[in-house]
Amino acid sequence: MKDSYDIWNSTLYDENHSFVSKFGESIIELLAPKAGERILDLGCGTGNLASQITALGAQVIGVDYSPNMIKEAIRKYPHIPFKVEDACALPYRHEFDAVFSNAALHWIKTPDEVLSCIYKALVPGGRLIAEFGGKGNVKQIVDALLLQFQKYGIEEGANRIPWYFPSIGEYTTLMEKFGFHVTFAQYFERPTLLEGKDGLRNWLNMFGDSFFQGLTNNVKDQLIIATEDHLQATMFQNGHWLADYKRIRVVGIKK
Repeated sequence: MKDSYDIWNSTLYDENHSFVSKFGESIIELLAPKAGERILDLGCGTGNLASQITALGAQVIGVDYSPNMIKEAIRKYPHIPFKVEDACALPYRHEFDAVFSNAALHWIKTPDEVLSCIYKALVPGGRLIAEFGGKGNVKQIVDALLLQFQKYGIEEGANRIPWYFPSIGEYTTLMEKFGFHVTFAQYFERPTLLEGKDGLRNWLNMFGDSFFQGLTNNVKDQLIIATEDHLQATMFQNGHWLADYKRIRVVGIKK
């Protein structure tokens, strides 16, 4: 681990953001795991999808950068091996028939490093199946929040953005650079329901922690309230927030 600070609250993740695993279920269909295959779940979170893949007969190892997530995954699914690993420094070489990743790759700002590690981890002919945030993902939320930073005189707000949201052309080109044969690539909009009147606040607390590093709780609260007020008319519908998700799905085969 490069940093002992862990932003992830595994309990809140499962309770308030279960949509992450729910939407990931359709990616398992794209993975189409076969009995006996060795599969690496990269960015496994609390292990829900790793459990579903295991139930289909595959041999799964789940890895995540967050010790909190891995601790909860082990508690929930003690029959599955879970490990704390850095996606940019994976120790595996020619070990997996597939690498599966849901909602994780956009957290890694050095995609070349993680793609290199994934390629090395796969056996020849092995496949990468992934979904993650694409270009323009949560742009309305980020723009509204950065506007509040500007109004409050907080500099370098854009430098606090923790995500990498590539275009589909950018990412598939990078995959090909590292030797993947891209057999499937899809970019799509997926407006995502954030439960209840506090849905946006909960989302920012869960996924936007880096925006507020070094700020007092009072300033953080004011920024969130101002962001909610700014987005209320366009993103709050029928008592719920609707986040402007845009996703990329890819399948690549190791040549």
